Amino acid sequence: MKEAVNKYLRYLKIERNASTHTLAAYENDLMQLHDYCAEMQPRSNGEVDLSHIERLTIRLWLGELAERDLAKNSIARKAAAVRSFFKYCFKRGLVEQNPAHLLIVPKRDQPLPKTANSEDISRMMELARADHPRSAQDRAILELFYSTGIRLSELVSLDVEELNFNLQQVTVMGKGAKQRIVPLGSEAVTALKQHLETRKELFGTRTDADARRALFLAAHGQRIYPRAVQRIVKDYMQRASEVTQKSPHVLRHSFATHLLDRGADIRIIKELLGHSNLASTQVYTHTSVERLKNVYELAHPRAKS
Repeated sequence: MKEAVNKYLRYLKIERNASTHTLAAYENDLMQLHDYCAEMQPRSNGEVDLSHIERLTIRLWLGELAERDLAKNSIARKAAAVRSFFKYCFKRGLVEQNPAHLLIVPKRDQPLPKTANSEDISRMMELARADHPRSAQDRAILELFYSTGIRLSELVSLDVEELNFNLQQVTVMGKGAKQRIVPLGSEAVTALKQHLETRKELFGTRTDADARRALFLAAHGQRIYPRAVQRIVKDYMQRASEVTQKSPHVLRHSFATHLLDRGADIRIIKELLGHSNLASTQVYTHTSVERLKNVYELAHPRAKS
């Protein structure tokens, strides 16, 4: 089984362009199944034969994980990893039958995303006064997040040349190396132009060829990295909002929720966010329904007894 797992991971990396995080998670999940099967086959000497793994074996393993109170989301991911692995093995002729073909994946818990309201967003932007190069960059980062809903990983990888002010848009490289074009709001355009006027003043001892292309720069002049952006967003959100979670993803959630609240088509929001399927975007419809319920309960004279 170990050899098959290694082949599968190489396939994910080379042909599916899977992230290092995904590869590590899938390897961990599949090796957990391997170890369970090795225990179930006492004469295996640590070598698990793929052909001896049955659907019942996989279900017993998932059941044991549930009995250990593992989170539903973690169990669902492990089940998905196993299904994908055996689908690969069956297509490549490594197994004659796919024991995970009809495996039922447990439903994931899907908590509603945290969002900041529009007043919080406005206060946050006002705090980033843009009166010197560093705060001008802070303002541009905040405006860009809220204007486009892009991911943290997408923001840190942006280059200056990917901005198009004439068309008011930015080209983003998303998950799976999928490129998309996202429109820029006028406030974001203004903030980005102001940042670019003083961006070279942020160059420093670690400014290399990559940093000279980068849209945003860290303290020593290198391309900005995720942790630095997280600190910037957290700092401004702590001063402007009481939302419990303070991260770039809250701005992404706020972007989507506010668009939906104002009548935007969920299919358009899906494209803007770079989701591969509509199910990922539909969580925002639940957020808006909850918001409507709260408004109703506060405003309607007979909403509560």
